[in-house]
Amino acid sequence: MGKIFNSIIATAVALALPLAAEAQIRKNPGSDKQAVMDLIERVVPGASAHFEVRFIPDEGGKDVFEVASDGRKIILSGNNGVSVASAYNWYLKNCCNFELTWNGPGCGYPETFPKDIDPVRKVSPHKYRYYLNYCTFSYSMAWWDWERWQYEIDWMALNGINMPLAITGQEAVWQRVYRNMGLTDEDLEGFFTGPAYFGWFYMNNMDGHGGPLPQSWIDSHELLQKKILERESSLGMMPVLPAFTGHVPESYVRKHPEAQVDSVFWHGQEGYCTYMLNPNDRNFKEIGQAFLKEQKKTYGTSHYYSSDIFNEMMPPSGDPAYLARTSSAVYESMEGADPDAVWVMQGWLFVSADGRKFWTPERMKAFLGAVPDDRMIVLELYSENRPRWRDTEAYYGKTWIWNMLHNFGGNNGLFGKLPVIAFEPARILKDGKKGNLSGIGLTMEAIEQNPVVYQMMLEHVWSDERIDPEDYIEGYITRRYGKKNAAASKAWNILLNTVYRSNKKDQGPAESMITGRPTFNENSAWTWTDLVYYDNKDFVPAWTLMLEASDSLSSSNGFRYDLVDVTRQALANYGTALHRQIAYTYYAGDLETYRLLYRRFLDLISDMDRLLGTRQEFLLGKWVEDAGKWAGNEDERILYRRNARNLVSVWGRKDVADISDYSCRHWNGLMASYYKGRWEEFFRMTDAALEEGRDWDEKAFYDYIRDWGWQWVVNDGLDFISEPEGDPVEVCKELYAKYYDIISRSEVTKQLKNELE
Repeated sequence: MGKIFNSIIATAVALALPLAAEAQIRKNPGSDKQAVMDLIERVVPGASAHFEVRFIPDEGGKDVFEVASDGRKIILSGNNGVSVASAYNWYLKNCCNFELTWNGPGCGYPETFPKDIDPVRKVSPHKYRYYLNYCTFSYSMAWWDWERWQYEIDWMALNGINMPLAITGQEAVWQRVYRNMGLTDEDLEGFFTGPAYFGWFYMNNMDGHGGPLPQSWIDSHELLQKKILERESSLGMMPVLPAFTGHVPESYVRKHPEAQVDSVFWHGQEGYCTYMLNPNDRNFKEIGQAFLKEQKKTYGTSHYYSSDIFNEMMPPSGDPAYLARTSSAVYESMEGADPDAVWVMQGWLFVSADGRKFWTPERMKAFLGAVPDDRMIVLELYSENRPRWRDTEAYYGKTWIWNMLHNFGGNNGLFGKLPVIAFEPARILKDGKKGNLSGIGLTMEAIEQNPVVYQMMLEHVWSDERIDPEDYIEGYITRRYGKKNAAASKAWNILLNTVYRSNKKDQGPAESMITGRPTFNENSAWTWTDLVYYDNKDFVPAWTLMLEASDSLSSSNGFRYDLVDVTRQALANYGTALHRQIAYTYYAGDLETYRLLYRRFLDLISDMDRLLGTRQEFLLGKWVEDAGKWAGNEDERILYRRNARNLVSVWGRKDVADISDYSCRHWNGLMASYYKGRWEEFFRMTDAALEEGRDWDEKAFYDYIRDWGWQWVVNDGLDFISEPEGDPVEVCKELYAKYYDIISRSEVTKQLKNELE
């Protein structure tokens, strides 16, 4: 009876999600004054009475906004809703010292709205301002409800984003298409992944993992997508919807033995394949067109479609003629359903290590050249680190977009190349070899970390000038903290010259050994600890300065987050240094010191867990709870919560561990339950080996810990706090008193000697 009741409630909630169930992409988007006024009110409650919205023509096809005042109201003008929202954002930042980030308002809402302002006019140098990556929908957005989506869309509009990837709810479309082709729901049961793994299902990398997908999820997220698309288009955005890539269910292959199908294996998933219908198969275009027609009927269209057919997978043939036929078939399947279709393609296939070797100039020219230049947009996914426009003649004439990737897997260490981000987007606009560069974007795998990196990057949306990082940082923290503070400014100068400086580091932050698979080696699985590019003794003075500023700035929400983040990074870095001492004493056979140090290491993890529990941004419990909220019954609740735990730990299947810890995160709950638990097992076994004078069986341990990790994933009795506990400033002060001397290295030898005595 309880399950039936829960199912009824969940269905009712899902059906009530949109105000209009048929809401979709608008045919004439962007000139809805009420949509903008509603945004103004949502961002700052009570503010809408102070503003007037006007729509003005674009400037030679370029987006434009103006800010002025008639003495009575502030007049926000723009050629569409995004432009007007950008005008609003400019006014809030420059006249009200207010900036909205993923952490919310930095220091409360404005109480006054100055009207004595000089008129301002801005023209964007970028036609397209792209946002999101398939992975973001898994690593950050998997459990979002409409309230969270609404916040993000407002943030996007404020920052001038006009081309978001919009792939929520495509399972409903595929279900109808394949049902119409004669496949049953049972046939599709092993096709759709669980919600945490849609990113890789959409990119053709995996089937079924984390499933089977409940029908209630399919139905509720079709409605959610309609709400998302209606809101985005009401503000003038051009959502990018998915198109057919050739990915078909295994049941299709069984029922169509005559089909030309390639079995493909994504890295790290050996033994599990997905099936790709060859573009030369007679049914490829038919299925692709059926999908787009059904999608247009369901969601409408902005005529921009995403299709990534060789994501981290090698094409079955390197013959340029084959590659040309492939891209031509993909485009023709779009064009057959929508004559105005434009293919928006993630360029990661050209950037990944194997891809750079495979995609020679001849092959790239063939693949790209088979699609008309005005019908394809290449998203250079990793421009700040691995640009390919320079060695491809700017993608051989195709329209392309410069993007910052920055984050991999949701790792939340402090990291970012602010000098590059400040300089390169403006420099390239004046580069004579830039070709048909038409936009800028953010293509991170996960969000809600390092907000300063993204806020600075988005300054380029309405400017073609280079940014002075030091000047920008001063304005950013003044808006974030509510006022200037000398200690905070000095702290951020240190951050700019350590964690946020230009460096040779590639994929994300240098993760702490704490989150890596237990080992005595300096590097562990997907943690890049051997690539730390600054000395922790240069970084920790920023911690001191932030604490000096805390008495003055502790009322600022933004400051409290940043203080916890800096404290977390200082402790995480110390964990890596402490790990090296632990390894040394083990190999030296010093059991007494070994025990002292590894107990200190475990204590450090517990302290970090408590620290992270003071902010909701760092709670595993919030992530898991949000997953469970989508459930209509207990079986669904178990499935979703397992998905949530799996992604941020083991990641994949029990018997495939190659990408375990890829999505490692410094989160309350993960620290004390998962990471500390693994290290306790490691130290228990190595302690016994050292005491007994025998070699430690490393292979046996890894076999054991792989199973241990999987048991953690499927342990449905695990529970974690989902609301912050404790005062973040007080906890930071306490941990500073406990750890600063030893972290700063001034007392390491003395302290160790005293403890041993």
